[in-house]
Amino acid sequence: MTFKTTALAASALLAGGILALAAPLSASAHIEIDPSSAAAGSYTVLSFALPHGCAGSPTTSISIAIPESIASVTPTVNPLWTVAKTETPLATPITDDDGNSITTRIGGVVYTAITPMADGLRTTFDLSLMLPADAAGTTLEFPVVQTCVTGSTNWDAHTVEGEAEPEHPAPSIAVTAAVASDEHGAAHTDTTAEASSEATDAAASAPDVLARVLGVGGLVVGVVGLVLAITARRKHSA
Repeated sequence: MTFKTTALAASALLAGGILALAAPLSASAHIEIDPSSAAAGSYTVLSFALPHGCAGSPTTSISIAIPESIASVTPTVNPLWTVAKTETPLATPITDDDGNSITTRIGGVVYTAITPMADGLRTTFDLSLMLPADAAGTTLEFPVVQTCVTGSTNWDAHTVEGEAEPEHPAPSIAVTAAVASDEHGAAHTDTTAEASSEATDAAASAPDVLARVLGVGGLVVGVVGLVLAITARRKHSA
């Protein structure tokens, strides 16, 4: 095999490998919420995944803004971060289940790293909360400000269905129909909630599908390059 054909094969295999490896990385580059959907009026724990720093710079803090329709949030302790809640006055006081008047709500949660988290590492931040009972069929966004040793990233862009995803989308969760109980007390979810959940799951899996397609494409490029190199060698030998 000549140097030229060897270089061709190596280049093709390298390109295929890069595509195969880069695809799954690009699919998880955003701050995302798990689960991606939950029922209106339900208590849930939202896990915010932080996958990287700011253009290579270590992360020092994460500030999560809470939607106005959510009054109370309980942050989960992360042993490598301190946590603080910020209160925001309510325009109209509300009454809790015990009859107490509530005049403020949790407007945000800030996690601050005890030691800046290096780029290339991953962590999660969990918030326990109750989704609004009247939010079925909507999407709640939780804008995040990621502050780093050098620079910061605002994950606050609104995602519009049917349009290209913004570079820094706000983490969000789809709110499905509330879970009801039948006359025997058994819980069930109506067909609207199931359909909404299926649609949300399909949307959430889209990046994974893209990653798989790109990965397979990368392998195909490598194989084609190898075949071309072998063919060129045979012609040269002949």
